[in-house]
Amino acid sequence: MTEKALRLGTRRSKLAMAQSGQVAEAVSQVTGRPVELVEITTYGDVSREHLAQIGGTGVFVAALREALARGEVDFAVHSLKDLPTTQPDELVVAAIPVREDPRDVMVTRDALKLADLPRGARIGTGSPRRMAQLNAYARSHGMDIETVPIRGNVDTRIGYVRKGELDAVVLAAAGMNRIGRSDEVTDFLSVDTVLPAPGQGALAVECAADDAELIAALAELDDPLTRAAVTAERSLLAALEAGCSAPVGALADLPPLSAPLERGDFRADRQIVKEMRLRGVVGSTDGSTLVQLSTTGPVPETHEAAMALGRELAAEMLTQGAAGLMGERAQ
Repeated sequence: MTEKALRLGTRRSKLAMAQSGQVAEAVSQVTGRPVELVEITTYGDVSREHLAQIGGTGVFVAALREALARGEVDFAVHSLKDLPTTQPDELVVAAIPVREDPRDVMVTRDALKLADLPRGARIGTGSPRRMAQLNAYARSHGMDIETVPIRGNVDTRIGYVRKGELDAVVLAAAGMNRIGRSDEVTDFLSVDTVLPAPGQGALAVECAADDAELIAALAELDDPLTRAAVTAERSLLAALEAGCSAPVGALADLPPLSAPLERGDFRADRQIVKEMRLRGVVGSTDGSTLVQLSTTGPVPETHEAAMALGRELAAEMLTQGAAGLMGERAQ
């Protein structure tokens, strides 16, 4: 007799379905049980407003969490960068698998790199964080660009370039990799140019806090180094009291990246990681002001140590004026 299928709650987008499908396969292998995807529409999926206007914190998450609370699904998969930094007591993030490439990428007309875009180039992105850093880069390199707010899935965003409406759009490398479209990327943005969103490239597998059997099974998918890194990044975000649509970037390097990468495996050698460098940035969206700091230390061995690392760097950033640069405060 076949065991009852586990129900995995997922957003309906192509990217969400792809990454949830990967997790479903892994969970099925661990548990020996079939996993069925339950498609759920979130407010962030149906709203046409820009994320900064609707308050990006949790807009892609709330409906999935409500389905968990009602027992309509057994577990859910989120893009970690979409999760609010406060965790409901009744739910637990049971697994954070090995992180995909956290960098941002560009799809541009004529396969141009960021540095080669013409004067007056229009770059589409829905992220104040990306706007702030791209505009700061342009200012420091004497470039004349315009960042244009956009919404939509990968097809919609790339379509703006293909139709000639924009010169470039910015996307997440992880998403392009997961849907098999990394060959369309024309420029991988160095994290020295654009620091990614806290948790970008990582997934969160969430279930009920009282489901001990499922928690134990999902824990097989957890990667301690990824969890340590994203915990530090999200602790910084929380300490800045910023929401996920605020112009905040953070990345914990494992180990520090010594050279820009192109395509290929971003993951660090899990046997030699000794140190973690946590970097954070907050900027005005016009790029006129950036507060950018970093700290390096041993890889945190506990949740508390990773949290402390993020809080300490955030405190330094606040003393440098970071609070005045954030448009959205956490709710």
